[in-house]
Amino acid sequence: MAGLSTKAIKTRIKSMASTRQITKAMELVASSKLRSAQSRAVACRPYFTALYEAMNEIADSSRSFESPYLRQAGPGKTIYIVIAGDRGLAGGYNNNVLKLAFRQMPQDAVVLPIGKKTVEFFQHRSCEILTEEYREAASVSIGDCYSIAKLVADGFLDKTYQNVVLVYTNFVSLLAQTPAALPLLPLTISAEKQTNAQRAMIYEGGSEAVFNAIVPEYLGGVLYGALCESTASEQAARRMAMDAASKNADEIIENLNLQYNRARQGAITQEITEIVAGSEN
Repeated sequence: MAGLSTKAIKTRIKSMASTRQITKAMELVASSKLRSAQSRAVACRPYFTALYEAMNEIADSSRSFESPYLRQAGPGKTIYIVIAGDRGLAGGYNNNVLKLAFRQMPQDAVVLPIGKKTVEFFQHRSCEILTEEYREAASVSIGDCYSIAKLVADGFLDKTYQNVVLVYTNFVSLLAQTPAALPLLPLTISAEKQTNAQRAMIYEGGSEAVFNAIVPEYLGGVLYGALCESTASEQAARRMAMDAASKNADEIIENLNLQYNRARQGAITQEITEIVAGSEN
């Protein structure tokens, strides 16, 4: 900063003040969106928790229970459903979850990206992308989640895919968001079987048929829950990043003001010295 005129320093102060206004506004917007995303995440948890418990209850009701969704390793590729954001300025949010997915993926894996950053990341690495229909993560609705769930469930049943993995960011707190990889298919259920006749149930159409009908609904619920968790994580990460940027801007402005005052005082001192020297002559 040495050698800059007071005018140049003042221009930089104004520029930094404008930047701080932007980062502060983005922080407030992220805080507002975060509250909404948290509410959605909490509201949807009981739904797919109940579905999961129902699936276990159905599977436990019969010793001879079988389902194609429980099929273990077989032919087909692994498909990764990866959720990231549409924009940057969110700290390490996008980078962390995308690197986790890429690190775990086998070479021939298929990707179903959700979010603009996800599409760009895997396009750049020439990975096989199933569809770019969900490029805008902010526009993905609960209906879209059930459509995705049905798409991958059908692919698993016809043995196009042998494994389905969901990669998203788990919202822990405002200060902590952790990327996670969750295997969706094949399903794993408890090994315990109900033998108590009083708890036995008869399912219309058979327990296997009811179980197979519930699975896509369960997968859609898990996917929507992961989307809400990821959205909350993104907004929390952006809020923290913008808060840090605002604090850095305040520090820079303070240093610039100090530099400006020093330069101004130096100029005044120089003028007084010149006036005194001229009067003596």
